[in-house]
Amino acid sequence: MHDELTDPIVRYQGDFDLSLSADAVERLCAYYEILLEHNTILHLVAPCSAEEFAIRHVLEPLMLLRHLPENEKFADVGSGGGTPSLPCLLVRQDLKAVLIESKEKKAAFLLEAVSRLGLGRRVTVVGRQFEEADITGCGSVTCRALDKFAERLPRILRWAGKRRMLLFGGPNLAEALRSLNVRFGSELMPLSDRRYLFSSG
Repeated sequence: MHDELTDPIVRYQGDFDLSLSADAVERLCAYYEILLEHNTILHLVAPCSAEEFAIRHVLEPLMLLRHLPENEKFADVGSGGGTPSLPCLLVRQDLKAVLIESKEKKAAFLLEAVSRLGLGRRVTVVGRQFEEADITGCGSVTCRALDKFAERLPRILRWAGKRRMLLFGGPNLAEALRSLNVRFGSELMPLSDRRYLFSSG
């Protein structure tokens, strides 16, 4: 099981300017196994090969790391299957996070994954709408693959206040940000021609 995810992580990490330790890769593989246990029932991520999982759900989320200062606490809106936050927390031991997931069964999955991965002291899971979450102390807010993302964007921006925004999306999200007069930088994901990390603040 480990080899099928380890191989593509190691093979492609250089494209993402990463150099992951063997221990970090082992922790990421443990996360993958937990997610696979629940994915058939909860549909946490779309069915994909181990290689695609490594690229889309491990290496792309780790693009966040270059934007997160040491000892940063951040909020992840619509955490679902745990990306982008869990891969980042598994690689960087200094980070803390608030994972916000309004769907009860997915929030329960996050609680189990956080416990099994030994992240309980650094992670809070909030099983409510994002407006109800306490993100005191968070310097950044991230969001990836949220339903009706562009439609919810104005509410997320108001709620986040002056915090740094780190948003994963495509051209439609870029257009939504421009329509709201948000100044942002964009980074095209390696090995992709339509997926970006947008940063503001």
